[in-house]
Amino acid sequence: MTDAGKAGEPTRIAPRSGAAFKLHDGQLLTVIDPEGQQVSDLLAYNAHDVREVLSSGRTLDYAETIRLTTGHSLYSNRSRVMFEIVHDTVGLHDFLLTPCSVATFEHFYPDKPVHRGCFGNLAEALAPYGISEDDIPIAFNCFMNVSVDGNTGGLRVLPPVSKAGDCLKLRARMDLIVGLTACSAYDSNGGSFRPIDYCISDG
Repeated sequence: MTDAGKAGEPTRIAPRSGAAFKLHDGQLLTVIDPEGQQVSDLLAYNAHDVREVLSSGRTLDYAETIRLTTGHSLYSNRSRVMFEIVHDTVGLHDFLLTPCSVATFEHFYPDKPVHRGCFGNLAEALAPYGISEDDIPIAFNCFMNVSVDGNTGGLRVLPPVSKAGDCLKLRARMDLIVGLTACSAYDSNGGSFRPIDYCISDG
């Protein structure tokens, strides 16, 4: 659990860490890449029933695209809108890949130090809200650049195209508990680790 600071003022998530906070119906969450080329994993739960959670499958099904941007909605596992994307300066995000974890590092980076990743950071940040590791689904990966081969379906994680100051603004459509990270995986961030900023406003 974290202090989100004063309404409208940015709060910084340090590199390779995470935060969790409440967001009220109608409030705006702005996720900012302050230095460029940094991914942020975003999760959301119904604040009144955490069994209702952000759903990649429902969202991609209803959007009929994997390229989610301004005008699209992010749905829950109960087919209800959790967020509306109201402003997006990047237009390239991922909703296919799961948060990086210890297992991710052991699988993809066997020659590098193991890190608990976004999964571990989200689990710690969300635990005070009664959300366990088994409650963590696929995250909406803000600014993540995942290439899909049109012939083979192969996936490649490429450096983000986001530049310093780029942002994604989402409007909450219900009271939410939100988990947010500054991603820890090497490939996701072009081999470097930077912070993520966010701010909450009333619209």
